[in-house]
Amino acid sequence: MNANRERQSIRKKVGRLAPIFQKYGRNLETLESILKWKSMVLILGNFSSGKSTLINELLGGNIQRTGQSPTDDAFTLITAAENNGEPGVVPGSTLVADENLPFTGFKEYGENFISHFRMQTVNHPGLKDLAIIDTPGMLDAVTEKDRGYDYDKVIGELARMADLVLLMFDPHKAGTIREVYNIIRNTLPENAGEDRVVFVMSRIDECDNLGDLVRSYGTLCWNLSQMTGRKDIPRIFLTYAPGVSNDGDERLREWLQEREELKQRILAAPDLRFSHMLQHIDKQVGDLAMMVEAAETFSARAGSLLARTMRVTAILAATGFLFGDLLIKAIIGWPAAPLLPALFRGAADGKTLILPILIAAAPFVLSIFWFRRYGFEALRKKTITDPDDMVRTDTPFRRHQWQRLRGDTIKLISQLAPTTVFSPHTRAREKLLRFIERELQPYYHNHAGRG
Repeated sequence: MNANRERQSIRKKVGRLAPIFQKYGRNLETLESILKWKSMVLILGNFSSGKSTLINELLGGNIQRTGQSPTDDAFTLITAAENNGEPGVVPGSTLVADENLPFTGFKEYGENFISHFRMQTVNHPGLKDLAIIDTPGMLDAVTEKDRGYDYDKVIGELARMADLVLLMFDPHKAGTIREVYNIIRNTLPENAGEDRVVFVMSRIDECDNLGDLVRSYGTLCWNLSQMTGRKDIPRIFLTYAPGVSNDGDERLREWLQEREELKQRILAAPDLRFSHMLQHIDKQVGDLAMMVEAAETFSARAGSLLARTMRVTAILAATGFLFGDLLIKAIIGWPAAPLLPALFRGAADGKTLILPILIAAAPFVLSIFWFRRYGFEALRKKTITDPDDMVRTDTPFRRHQWQRLRGDTIKLISQLAPTTVFSPHTRAREKLLRFIERELQPYYHNHAGRG
């Protein structure tokens, strides 16, 4: 089975989960988008970090404008033209409208973003199965209002779809840009695994000497440790662009091999595509299974509350059925023939049963009203206030997963109706887990076998 057929096969199986995703308020479009189109490499950095220079070198031409100041404030997808077509530019309005591309969800970011989004097609064999995303340079003091769209969310969405994320720095601004902090601290961890993020310090040829380079590298390491919260610093590629720098210094030549390794890693991103798709699907379905588990727990507690209420109600109803009309007769002298005496005399008939049945029904009506209006809502409020015992968190993985999903799960619980007591949450959760264990695992094994 080739990669395209495998992708279509998985997409069909994922589609069967659509009713469950819809029922629990999860967007299946975000899951399906990862199954569309080709591999992507997202390149981030401040405006002087060498993003465009690296892209031009990689593609062997002046594809992107370069400079020491902001030269382009657009998100540009650079890839090969379909079916060997002519190179050109596709505007963002077309990209977000094309159902065959994974960008339809980007409509929500509005016209300001769409006008800064485009695809540039070029003739390059390495981009047949790959798209490189050049991004606007990150800035030090900028807000959503300044850009006109939510930059962090756009980056998060692109990082979620990308198979490789390059975060580039230059020696003069080694991780001190405010937007860089937000991206590293929050956006990337929420949307991309650490194995897909590559750190690069470029333009090292601009360091005056080795001591200057060491100081810049040390500053970047320190800033990364503060931003990531990690004590172990990931590998940082140290590179420079030989085609645009003064590379007469022989000491810089040793970094060319590292530059070449970085370029090969970018071009090899399509090899990661299938594994990334499986991991993403596994994560999204597993996350939903945990949320359904929480709904299942809440439903069981609501069911227990309803059962206790009905037990008390049944006692009241039985008492009312047998003795209610006697109490009414003692107060108002009616009915003439209460049920219990009539039963003893053997004179009970349909008319004798009408009032006792109405009296017995009253507690059930009142109990249902109380449960829907007060009991269920009190349980919901208590659960939302302290939701941490809703799911098993007996492993570090599940504890971390719960911390990610806690807010979404609270939102889900706040939207459940009293009828959730009768909803087949267990069946939905079992279907999700069965998908992971039976439907998804064979693809993992097939892919491992090819590797």
